[in-house]
Amino acid sequence: MRLALLGPAEGHTTELLAAARFLLDEKQVDRAIYLGLDGALDAVIEAWAESLVGPDPSEEGVWARAAESCLRASPEAIDSFISKERERGKLRVFESLPDAETRLVEMLGGALVVMIYDKGRLNEEDMLPARLLIFGKGKGATVKQVGQRWFLSAGSLDDAAGGIMLLEDLDEGIDLTLFDRACNEIRTERLSTERTTTKLTIGGANI
Repeated sequence: MRLALLGPAEGHTTELLAAARFLLDEKQVDRAIYLGLDGALDAVIEAWAESLVGPDPSEEGVWARAAESCLRASPEAIDSFISKERERGKLRVFESLPDAETRLVEMLGGALVVMIYDKGRLNEEDMLPARLLIFGKGKGATVKQVGQRWFLSAGSLDDAAGGIMLLEDLDEGIDLTLFDRACNEIRTERLSTERTTTKLTIGGANI
């Protein structure tokens, strides 16, 4: 399982598109979450899909596109249509936080991952079961362990030293890789998600 995190674009939509292509084509991620609330990734992915299949790149429109493109088409044209639709289908790995309140969850290496925009909105119900708590709000990247939990942020794409984070579930554990907005690797770390007996006061943690 490869989970990618994209920090808020802060106007860097060109870099956001390049990061999305990098994660899909080179890293072949299973899920990519945009941790901003500005709708930037949705706009980038919609434009990308339109470049592949034309206007109305929705799943519901596939039959109309097929009828228009394939009814009297050559075998080569039909193959091209299918190839482009498959490429469009791969874009489903991208997802954005719907709003400031909603949490997205994932299981990674047996660890529960909770994703939210603002870490200040995390509550006890989020923290107790989770091992990875991921947030989008903030400029700089964060990789910090507090007791048995990790607080993670990719940082924003406005920060040259972050913006893209990859979490990969391996037999040996969860590997974290941080990339800058030019998709250059700048940090790697193995995350421990084993339960510990450490007594925590989360509210007083300086994260």
